[in-house]
Amino acid sequence: MACLLGKLHNPKVDPRKPYTEIGTADSFSGRTYDEQYLAHFINQHRLPCNPTTAFLTPTLRNMDKPLTTRVDLIGRPREMYVKTLQLLDNVVQNRVKSDVLLTEVVRVLILLRDEKLGRIRSLLKTLKHGEEGSLPLSSEAIGTLIKQHLDCKNSSRLPVLIVAAAYKIAGERLGEQVLPLKSHHAADLQTGCFGDVEICLVGDDKVVTAYEMKMKRVTIDDIDAAVAKIAKVPKQIHNYIFVTTDTIEPEVIEYANKLYEETGGTEIAILDCMGFLRHFLHLFHRLRTEYLNAYQTLVLAEPDSSINQTLKEAFLALRLSAETGE
Repeated sequence: MACLLGKLHNPKVDPRKPYTEIGTADSFSGRTYDEQYLAHFINQHRLPCNPTTAFLTPTLRNMDKPLTTRVDLIGRPREMYVKTLQLLDNVVQNRVKSDVLLTEVVRVLILLRDEKLGRIRSLLKTLKHGEEGSLPLSSEAIGTLIKQHLDCKNSSRLPVLIVAAAYKIAGERLGEQVLPLKSHHAADLQTGCFGDVEICLVGDDKVVTAYEMKMKRVTIDDIDAAVAKIAKVPKQIHNYIFVTTDTIEPEVIEYANKLYEETGGTEIAILDCMGFLRHFLHLFHRLRTEYLNAYQTLVLAEPDSSINQTLKEAFLALRLSAETGE
């Protein structure tokens, strides 16, 4: 889409040369078209594309040569990249006009979007029907349901939503609120964030609690990196909490505990992800269904680049099974 838009904007450019590093008069910045024009269009219409720019994906970044049919792009599915290069070549060879091809690309994306949304709506309708007259899930059943979801493939974003949903529901009672979540693939250094989930006091925008999610063991190096971030805003961060799905090593906990005075009063803690969830669900037992609904809303609102369609559908299917036994 960026290559075709560049060609439409300036007919003199070669749509196969979306890199200024190529250095020829007919090259251009595909990333600029992606970020300045297409990103808003894609997000506004919820098209199944990368929500920021495809030019930072491993397949397309650090390129400095034309995207001809002789280039072997390393990406999955491979056939998609092969056909994409062929389509761009068709434009250059005047087999198809760039505006016609761009229109067709958008049409196909809309069909794919509607197909995905249709499956989600169908599952939600079935789920809503199953709720009628049924007993709400227990705290333990909700914990089991989310653990099953967490055990699915490509679930690295889910711990962030597990914590964020807790503050969405209980934040007002705690006098705290969760700040808007940042992109799943953006590093803290790029976004200026302290962690994956940031909490501030109601009426204030200063982060007082930061959560960093790990789908692996927390190490002493991870803690040292957190201390470096805390040092930039002394006396602001009250808690820096790691939430992990892996084993927590006693020596790492001991190391973290020793840093309270060094950080000027910031507590660094390491929590088990499911332990955090189960404790929250029992502590706020009367809000357990609200929590599950908040988690579901966050899951479905995430772009496919963070939580793919299969993982979204999996949660709805798991919830239906838990609530109806079907």
